[in-house]
Amino acid sequence: MATEEGVVIACHTNEEFDAQMAKAQAAGKLVIIDFTASWCGPCRFIAPVFAEYAKKFPGAVFLKVDVDELKEVAEKYAVEAMPTFLYIKDGKEVDKVVGARKEELQSNIVKHIETGSASA
Repeated sequence: MATEEGVVIACHTNEEFDAQMAKAQAAGKLVIIDFTASWCGPCRFIAPVFAEYAKKFPGAVFLKVDVDELKEVAEKYAVEAMPTFLYIKDGKEVDKVVGARKEELQSNIVKHIETGSASA
């Protein structure tokens, strides 16, 4: 499986999601998961911003999960509102942003990428 840097990877199956998470964890990369829904207006607003951040921060893995498509994944992470952005490092949740808040979304990426590289 090739490394997808600079893009948002849409996960359509639990297996695909698990494979992306395992690959990111093995590489020691920060994962940002966008929990979204096709019917969610704020999700559509923030999607191009999330894609822009994927290009801007190639050292992180950006995943998109439709909560209606992958209910089990959304339940596993206790996602109750859309959009929800989870930050996962070394298999553990390190941060969360609920809502289409682009400044907070970016500041958390910067914070966790820097703390990840500083300890490596």
